[in-house]
Amino acid sequence: MKKLFSILVILAASTFMFTSVFAQGAAKTGPDPSLIRDADLEQDSLHNLEVARHYFKLKKAYVAAIKRCEEIDAGNPNFAKMDEVLFIAGQSSLRLAENKGKQKATKTPDELRNDARMYLGRLVAGYPQSSFFKQAESDLKVLGPATESPKP
Repeated sequence: MKKLFSILVILAASTFMFTSVFAQGAAKTGPDPSLIRDADLEQDSLHNLEVARHYFKLKKAYVAAIKRCEEIDAGNPNFAKMDEVLFIAGQSSLRLAENKGKQKATKTPDELRNDARMYLGRLVAGYPQSSFFKQAESDLKVLGPATESPKP
């Protein structure tokens, strides 16, 4: 009886050790590097997004809104709210192309429409679950294909 009990204890202990070794196997790989977000960088990007929203919605300062969005895009391409960043940049470019807003654009309307296509195209291609998806998709249909820039 003691021999049977000893065998069962050893079998149970080895089974426990075997399963716990494999249960921790995935922990060694860690999270997907593209999803790792720096908390300070996220906070800074969120602040820039709030400022861009303010410029876009309240001030109609579309050039300033685009600059804030470009700063986020360049500094934190994995930002959790990148879909909204692309939407604001695309909409701001569209409105500047239509000569709207309180700031003067430094680009031609065709260049601004191409910028809008780029921003909204990235949103549609990369964020199909976004709440901005349908508006971006309909704006892209209205914009049509990209125009060629003039040749020198």
